[in-house]
Amino acid sequence: TGDAMKSRIQLYLIKPSSYDDDGYIVRYFRGVLPSNTLACLASLTRAACDREPLDQFEFTIREIDEAVMKVDTRRICRSSTKAERVIVCLVGVQTHQYPRASDLAKEFRRAGLTVMIGGFHVSGQLAMTPGIAPEIQELLDLGVTVVKGEVEETWAELLADAARGRLAPLYDYADRKPDLGDAPIPLQGGPIMKRFVASKHGTIDCGRGCPFECSFCTIINVQGRKMRFRSPVLIAEAIRENYRRKGMTFYFFTDDNFARNQAWNEIFDALIELRENEQIPVEFMMQVDVLSYRIKGFVEKARRAGCSNVFIGMESINDDNLKAAKKRQNHVEDYRNLIDAYRSAEIATHVGYILGFPFDSPESIRRDLRKLTHEVRPDMASFFILTPLPGSRDHWEMHRENRYMDPDYNKYDSQHETMNHPYFPEKGSLLAAYRNAWLTFYSYENMSRILRRAPQRNYWNLFGNFFWYKSAAVIEKRHPMMAGLLRLKGRLRVRAGIEPRPRRFYYANRVRELGRLVAGSFQLLLEMQLLWLETRSKSPAEQRVLEELRQLRSGEAFKARVAEIQTAYRRARATLPELAVPSRVRLFCRKWNPFSSFSGFYLSQDVLRFWEDCLQTLKKRRFSDLPLRTMMSRFLLDLRLSIHFATAWLKRLDA
Repeated sequence: TGDAMKSRIQLYLIKPSSYDDDGYIVRYFRGVLPSNTLACLASLTRAACDREPLDQFEFTIREIDEAVMKVDTRRICRSSTKAERVIVCLVGVQTHQYPRASDLAKEFRRAGLTVMIGGFHVSGQLAMTPGIAPEIQELLDLGVTVVKGEVEETWAELLADAARGRLAPLYDYADRKPDLGDAPIPLQGGPIMKRFVASKHGTIDCGRGCPFECSFCTIINVQGRKMRFRSPVLIAEAIRENYRRKGMTFYFFTDDNFARNQAWNEIFDALIELRENEQIPVEFMMQVDVLSYRIKGFVEKARRAGCSNVFIGMESINDDNLKAAKKRQNHVEDYRNLIDAYRSAEIATHVGYILGFPFDSPESIRRDLRKLTHEVRPDMASFFILTPLPGSRDHWEMHRENRYMDPDYNKYDSQHETMNHPYFPEKGSLLAAYRNAWLTFYSYENMSRILRRAPQRNYWNLFGNFFWYKSAAVIEKRHPMMAGLLRLKGRLRVRAGIEPRPRRFYYANRVRELGRLVAGSFQLLLEMQLLWLETRSKSPAEQRVLEELRQLRSGEAFKARVAEIQTAYRRARATLPELAVPSRVRLFCRKWNPFSSFSGFYLSQDVLRFWEDCLQTLKKRRFSDLPLRTMMSRFLLDLRLSIHFATAWLKRLDA
């Protein structure tokens, strides 16, 4: 009877997406990175529902991540008939997501729903900009409640105010930084995780805040420079429970700087206990600063605790740029030592690199990229265009000095030009340098160098990331951290103020987009297969035979005849007397049986160049120039290669 007396509340926690350059909502069939903020608020809500002041309400919680889910605004608006109140919370809204969040808020308010919005954009804008910014005032005027700051200690009261219809226009918790010690751990799970490629991966913010003062950073002005951290015991309990109930084994610790978390030692000890005594194979990725390798025992203990890779805020290898960004903790001369320290512990290094600092120019960026790939030599790199995000010191100074900033916040995703630069006067020139940075770092030659020197423990992890990053950044031209698997579109689902394209125009353009995606993906698949063949682990015998064969065939080992392969075996016996020379019949079977043990004698980039030439011939409509017989033999060769590549990949997944 008591439950029947409770007021029914429909609560929608929505992580909004953004719009692409044509105005379409960015949504994918499968995503890559789940939202930690969404998981945080869902966990907070579930923990608070049975306690005062929420125990008098019956909450139905719906989590929606628009990056992988459709926000059915009509259905949400109609749900008001099934509950006494519908509350929509637009959570974790970053600046480039604000236009989409604003459009959603307006639509929900027109239907009379209760709407709240929070996240880095509103919190940073209110923290650093005098007064209330026009885009925030617009939502306040429509009756949208704006929440500034973190809500671990105030979420229950906020929901109670919303459920009773007593929300204030603005809640300011900026000066009430919550103690995270006993706060509920954000837990992913349920139907939403089935929409991500790695459904057994999760995120945890083990701590918040950062002691440094980088001018482009919003975190220090929203979450503060004083570090706060969660209980290592609760983190371990959450990981243990996730493994037993959901089989989750990999985590991204989203702390802006895990190395400055005062509890890092205790967290590592707890993870070591799980791995070594409870046989829970947990692994994780974390973000650290460039000085982290100097912390005594940090790198070694991270490896033992299950760290597989680290994301490092390197930002630039130009000392003048680092000084301008107030990134005083970074020292270029230390970068190589940093990378070597983590690599020696078999931890892959992933650096964040920003283009568009004051001392960048087209020439300096090309020079710095060569130094990055040949001297610093990280395993991976993510590139960003310097963006004056609201909440950062950069934005505040540009606002105060009335300098130009692009008025469209949808472009503030660190992959668009949003301000003027003296050394990139032509529009699009900085964007061109940004795209060239991806092409340079993820070139075949650099990926090959990285995989050759990578520990075997990291080989497939790096290989898979290369595949994904090059597909997203080069083929789809979206940042890999913001992309997903198979872009979904809807002709009518466009940004407010943009007229939907006519059906004929829309579908013709969509077919061309998918065609480019398929063609680019096929070409990338060929490239990655050849990369695997060139960099995979080979036995000394196989390596020696292959070297002899390349000498016989002037490097084109894939064209070798059976007699030449046998000759290569005989030559290899000079240094490997124990090596047996197979008969010609056996070699013939090995060469042409697609399921036999592959010897790697067909490795050559000439195979990739052949298909590129064929593609160019097709584009020029010179069909009579296509070498059909050679195409058939090369197709069979590539099919055989694909079978062995797929077999190796599946073995990696099973392992």
